[in-house]
Amino acid sequence: MHIICNQSVKKVDKFLLKSFIGPLIFTFFIVLIILILQFLWMYVDELAGKGLDFKVLSELLYHFALTFVPTALPLGILLASLMTFGNMGEFSELSALKSSGIPLQRIMLPLIVLIGFIAIVSFFFSNNVLPYSTEKARTLLWDIRRKKPDINIQAGTFYNGVPDFSIKITAKDPVTNRLDNLIIYDHRERRGNYAVILADSGYMRLTSDQTGLIMTLYKGYGHNELEEKNVSPSLRKYPSRQDFFKEQSIVIPLTGFDLQRSEDGLFKTGPAMLNISQLTFTIDSLNRKYTEKLNSEFKNFKNIKLYVVRNLRPSKADQTSEPESKYRIRHFDTKALFDSLTVMEKRTVLAKSIENLKEGNTILIEKNESQRYEIKAIKRYEVEWNKKLTMSFACLVFFFIGAPLGAIIRKGGLGTPAVISIFFFVIYYVISISGQKLVEEDVVGTFAGMWASSYILLPIGIFLTYKATTDSVILNIETYLMFFKKVKDFLYRLVINETGRNSAKD
Repeated sequence: MHIICNQSVKKVDKFLLKSFIGPLIFTFFIVLIILILQFLWMYVDELAGKGLDFKVLSELLYHFALTFVPTALPLGILLASLMTFGNMGEFSELSALKSSGIPLQRIMLPLIVLIGFIAIVSFFFSNNVLPYSTEKARTLLWDIRRKKPDINIQAGTFYNGVPDFSIKITAKDPVTNRLDNLIIYDHRERRGNYAVILADSGYMRLTSDQTGLIMTLYKGYGHNELEEKNVSPSLRKYPSRQDFFKEQSIVIPLTGFDLQRSEDGLFKTGPAMLNISQLTFTIDSLNRKYTEKLNSEFKNFKNIKLYVVRNLRPSKADQTSEPESKYRIRHFDTKALFDSLTVMEKRTVLAKSIENLKEGNTILIEKNESQRYEIKAIKRYEVEWNKKLTMSFACLVFFFIGAPLGAIIRKGGLGTPAVISIFFFVIYYVISISGQKLVEEDVVGTFAGMWASSYILLPIGIFLTYKATTDSVILNIETYLMFFKKVKDFLYRLVINETGRNSAKD
């Protein structure tokens, strides 16, 4: 009998894993595609019109897709767990398993083990693959931003995309690419609009190596105002020259229109491009450097601005004991010393004291701003260090929310689970971003801010697991309608009794 029960439980485990892995893969790629589309929406202006070939665009999307994996995985787990346990609840499979004596925690056990393994894999992915893919993605995006857009001259407006030229056309044939009524200002001599070419029609094409632009013009003329050197303004005659042509070709060298790839390591020092060991080393180095600098600045300020004793020579005993000290802080009666001064000396002392206070306050403000900047730099590395752990731990948090919630609502499919998943993910995202901002501004501690979303949502998951275990009707609308009906009846009886008392008194 015991063997039969173990075999039955193993079959349940296999069934549950098969039911969960399929939706997990499906929802993970759905979320990943949504994040990629969001990326394209954000950077469409920088990518459009650059003439990027399919290979470059695929490489960019591939590296950015890898950077979205740690974000898409928790949301995919939440959605898949909702769908899996929602379907099992909708088709009374959970009720059948519970009635056979298998508790909900035992039903969830194989998936807990699977999610734990996924969380570990997610950590190693974030620690090893994510820094590399982030560096590659940002470097390639930087190269694309530097690339000039392809030449696309529109009719009716001046086009300044060709270096040292300003071009305007009145019409463009979409089939033959013939340009009509061209006006071309030549600014290669950097003298303003002194050279202009007018042509009846023309064509433009790139050279075979994509390094130059050939403009072939027909039926026009060029007007060029000649430069007069060493002539006073009153004697200038403003000579000019006109050249008529039936056909003319102009070759313009192009720079910046091709994609120039940067060397690897352009962004390698950023926090997102380091693994956890490198982040630990960098944080320790920055903290040690910050502490040494802070102590040095305080010591210098104390010796130079805080305790300034001039014209007070040390005694012979002091010179013997401390020969390296030029001045020594003395204990004396400041009031008696100040009263012994003349009126002019008092005014001089007060003015000098005020000047020293203002100068010291200015120095303190400057040092404070410098220290805040260094603290923010350290916090950014600490944020990235904790993020590698929080994103992995979020897989477990979302599972403990999605699995019991699916068992409670007993609704499968993609509609209701998607709405609930988006709701909880938005809450998690808002808490995470808010905590990260507070940490970077040094308002709260790194652990408190970066782990806020985890220790806020994890108790909710534990509470939902408890409610699902006890077959709670926490999300049943009938329960809340019954509660409000009881409240309504209570208030109605209360009003009737009060009305009866008032009538009896009258």
